[in-house]
Amino acid sequence: MLTSSHRTAQHADVVIVGAGVSGLAAAHHLIAAGVTVTVLEAADDPGGRMATEHVDGFRLDRIGQLLNTSYTELDRTPGLAGLVLRPFAPGVLIHTDGRQLRAGALTPARALASGSFDQARLSAYLGRLAALPVDRVLARPERTALAALRSRALGATLRPLLTALLRDPELTTSSRVADLALRTFARGRLAVPEGGAATLPELLAAALPPGTVRTGVRVRSVATKLVTTEEHGDFSCRSAVLATGARAAAELLPGLRVPAFHEVTVIHHATAAPLPWDGSLLLDGDPRWPVAHTAVMSAVDPTRAPAGRSLVTTTVLGPPPPARTVASRLARLYGTGTRDWELLAVHHAPEAVPAMPPPYDLRRPVRVLAGLYVCGDHRDSNTVQGALHSARRAATAVLRDFGIRLPASAEPAVRAVA
Repeated sequence: MLTSSHRTAQHADVVIVGAGVSGLAAAHHLIAAGVTVTVLEAADDPGGRMATEHVDGFRLDRIGQLLNTSYTELDRTPGLAGLVLRPFAPGVLIHTDGRQLRAGALTPARALASGSFDQARLSAYLGRLAALPVDRVLARPERTALAALRSRALGATLRPLLTALLRDPELTTSSRVADLALRTFARGRLAVPEGGAATLPELLAAALPPGTVRTGVRVRSVATKLVTTEEHGDFSCRSAVLATGARAAAELLPGLRVPAFHEVTVIHHATAAPLPWDGSLLLDGDPRWPVAHTAVMSAVDPTRAPAGRSLVTTTVLGPPPPARTVASRLARLYGTGTRDWELLAVHHAPEAVPAMPPPYDLRRPVRVLAGLYVCGDHRDSNTVQGALHSARRAATAVLRDFGIRLPASAEPAVRAVA
């Protein structure tokens, strides 16, 4: 039996289950409002899917999430003042029919001047989306992204871009979600966190009061006033927030829907010598090959490879393909031999991101009942922006039930390094 002092030590106004970016962000919002918080994480380290592996001086992201410099939640989340974004070169390069075209980087007038009518049409379409308010985008008729794409006659350039942004090779995602992804793409630059994906949750965790995050704690059950663990006793609270992945949340709270998922494989190669590249994200426009997109990641973020070598990171939307197939395709995409490239790691995530088919509610409820809340990318869009936004929504709901107003964030803007 726990002593009274032990019980006091294990009480907080809010207990958050899960120390991914959503749980950590929710903790920041709540603590900023004067609420005491304990975050319980089953793994040995915080961060969840935003993990970075260190191998021989290389920093290898496990999921390969792409961020965008226009993500508003990066500025609105306390604790991210030290985050530096490394943007890719403007737009994207699309490899199709043996040539590479840059999409999304030119104005319609410049695209026409370059002689590309398709590029001009795409630029004009992205420009219109960028100017639309979000509520106008969400008011559009909803169907699958593929059905919407077929009606717009932009498939040659738009399909590989949408596939990469949504991580959905069949484009079964809601067309409204797809339009929002394109709007975000048009309003900013694709980017990665300097130092690897794990930098973002590491910053969030480090900025919390000491002792807030407790790792290696497996939660057995969650109720409005009590969170029980397998080996670390009970944690009493006024409210509990589930900030785990969708499947783990449903196991702790039966009745929550478990969505379908998109699987992702991230493959990392090291080159023996620096590979000349301009920091572009290169999309494969031929769906017959397994590669969705690839980049010389060390050209985007030099901290990810030791001096004198390059890191090539490739994303496959599906299970791991044969290594020789990937190497052969990368040789064609980069126009160089790959025999001397070293395979550093293959990271396969069968449930990398929740699927968002139509009809899809981008603002799924975060309040189950007074005292019990849930957040994560499965309650919003399946991006870092969605995970952070759902965290702020959940914190707002908790504070509203407590009768406390959520304070405005005073954090400075996240820096983007060109």
